[in-house]
Amino acid sequence: MSVALFYALAGAGLFSIGLHALLVHRHLLRKILAVNVMGSGVFLVLAAMAAPNAIALSDPVPHAMIITGIVVAVAATALALVLMLKLTAETGQAVLPGREEENS
Repeated sequence: MSVALFYALAGAGLFSIGLHALLVHRHLLRKILAVNVMGSGVFLVLAAMAAPNAIALSDPVPHAMIITGIVVAVAATALALVLMLKLTAETGQAVLPGREEENS
């Protein structure tokens, strides 16, 4: 197994774990963390695509995309945390309003 394949599989695993957590948990902070884990998985897949082969040098474009993605992810996380804090201050709970769970 090559290193690039290992990174791609690890990235796919992180993405699937984050997607599962995003769908299962109701708490907003856990959802924000799940989106960050999914983003880390995408970054690993992009790093695997940029792995050098025996013929050519490494492509710098995926590396630039990863750095840009990290900056955007930090900004999006900060915005999501501020929105979560505003919702928590408004409603008193850090879960999305909507359907209530039935106790039947």
